[in-house]
Amino acid sequence: MVRNDPSGRVPRESKDGSSVSVVSMVEDIIGCKWSVRLLQLFADGCTRPSELLRNCPGLSAKVMNERLRKMIRFGILQRTAFGEKPPIQVEYRLTPFGHRFMRIIEEVRRLQEDIDQRSVAETSEVQGEEANNDRLTAGSSGQG
Repeated sequence: MVRNDPSGRVPRESKDGSSVSVVSMVEDIIGCKWSVRLLQLFADGCTRPSELLRNCPGLSAKVMNERLRKMIRFGILQRTAFGEKPPIQVEYRLTPFGHRFMRIIEEVRRLQEDIDQRSVAETSEVQGEEANNDRLTAGSSGQG
C-alpha cells in the first residue's frame, strides 16, 4: 500500500497554519546548512532517509526529520510511505514546487561562486601590485 503525505495539496504553511511567504522559506532553508545539503541530495536522486544520513556525516536523525517535516510543510518535499506493517519504507521526493525552489538554491550557489572567484582574483591583483611596489621600492633604494 502506498500513502502520500500531504493529500495532493501543497501546504506552504507554518506550524500554526498561517501561510508562509517564499522569502521566509528561502531564509529558513538557506539559513540551515543541513536543509541546503538535503535538498541537493534530493536533486541528485537520493530518496531514502538512510541515504541522506550516510551522505551527511554529523547530521542526526532528529535534526534530519525536523528539516524534512519543515520542507514537507513548505510544499518542497513529498513523503511517500510503502507498506502496511512496520517496518514501512519511506521515500521523499522533490515536488514540482521543490524543483522550482532548487533554482533559487542554485542561483545563490552560483552567486557565491562568483563572489569567491572575484575575491580570489582581487586578492591576486592586490598581491601582484604589492610585488610590483616591492620591486620598485627595492630598485629605487639601491640607486640612491
